[in-house]
Amino acid sequence: MSEHISSAFDRDLEAVQALVVKMGGMVEQQIVDAASALENRDADLARSVQLQDKAIDLLEEQINEEAARLIALRAPVSRDLRLALSVIKISASLERAGDYAKNIAKRTQVLLEVPAVNGSPKALRRMAVAVEGMLKDALDAYIQRDAKLANDVRDRDIEVDQMYNALFREFLTYMMEDPRNITACMHLHFIAKNIERMGDHATSITEQVIYLVTGEAPDEERPKRSSVTKLEETEE
Repeated sequence: MSEHISSAFDRDLEAVQALVVKMGGMVEQQIVDAASALENRDADLARSVQLQDKAIDLLEEQINEEAARLIALRAPVSRDLRLALSVIKISASLERAGDYAKNIAKRTQVLLEVPAVNGSPKALRRMAVAVEGMLKDALDAYIQRDAKLANDVRDRDIEVDQMYNALFREFLTYMMEDPRNITACMHLHFIAKNIERMGDHATSITEQVIYLVTGEAPDEERPKRSSVTKLEETEE
């Protein structure tokens, strides 16, 4: 009987994890598309990114419902319970990353109304590509239960933080050089912040992986960017 229950749990868990992988792929594409829309000043693509966010939200709801049903029906304990709870936490991180991609698309549409600021969109796209790679590897680490890969992704977050710092200082310079750049640079700064936060959520996924594999949360705090004076904004 216990083997039968275990087999049923594994099947149900695999089905939910497949939804997480699907959601991850959607969010990865959102990041790529949002960065491309910004660089190419593509209003249609920016609107598409915004519209796609609803599908990601619905998928998160489905994952949460399936995971809750799995826990209620199979009553998992110990490692099995951690596995079931992990899909809820990972889907939450993916949903937030998708929200940040949506925010980038919204600001891109505003930026279309003002002149472009030098090569900033290209630099932001490079940062977004780095984060998309982190997210992809974080999900691979989850599926493969690969703590080594998870730790590697976790370490790469510092590189994204350094990119953010460099861009922040660059935007400050542009604003001081010409006040006409202030509006565009404010929006570009918040886009950089959104990308940096996506990196944080990719890192959160890796911490779930490490916990699943080792049974313990990572001992040391992940490295963070050096302190800089920065503008903050909460976006939903």
